[in-house]
Amino acid sequence: MGKRLTRIYTRTGDAGTTGLAGGQRVAKDSPRVEAMGTVDELNSHLGLLLAEPLPADVAGVLRAVQNDLFDLGGELSWPGHALLDAARIEALERSLDALNARLPPLEEFILPGGGRASAQCHVARSVCRRAERRLVALAADGGGDVSGVALAYLNRLSDWLFVAARILAREAGRGEVYWQSGRGR
Repeated sequence: MGKRLTRIYTRTGDAGTTGLAGGQRVAKDSPRVEAMGTVDELNSHLGLLLAEPLPADVAGVLRAVQNDLFDLGGELSWPGHALLDAARIEALERSLDALNARLPPLEEFILPGGGRASAQCHVARSVCRRAERRLVALAADGGGDVSGVALAYLNRLSDWLFVAARILAREAGRGEVYWQSGRGR
């Protein structure tokens, strides 16, 4: 373990910059910091989801994902250093396949809902998609150090969260909420 924080405030960010792991200072609204912040936001939403009663297999994956997202944040904070590897994507895919095998084929579009845990899982899914967009934007903005593994991981994680939301809706006994075209008019 690296340095322990003994004091939370440093005043070094008061002028609108923040420090990266390598010591560089960047604007707090830079594409890199925006990507880091969105990954952190996603992790916070997963923490909120974990506060709900969840099946053990779903909770176990979410705890592992929280650690992966912290690694991803570290990657983003330390340009050029890869912390996530393809094995983490494969683990998500195995879990995704196992969860999906418990569900009937998807024949309708699903709206967020189906119970508190399912709805929170959908919120996390949508934040995950935004985090993926932020990484793509960072890569396009000259952050060529964004790894393909990181992008693929977030893409797979959003798929996993969608399927987990379906599972959670069914486990809550509320069922999935299906989109009905024109119903809101």
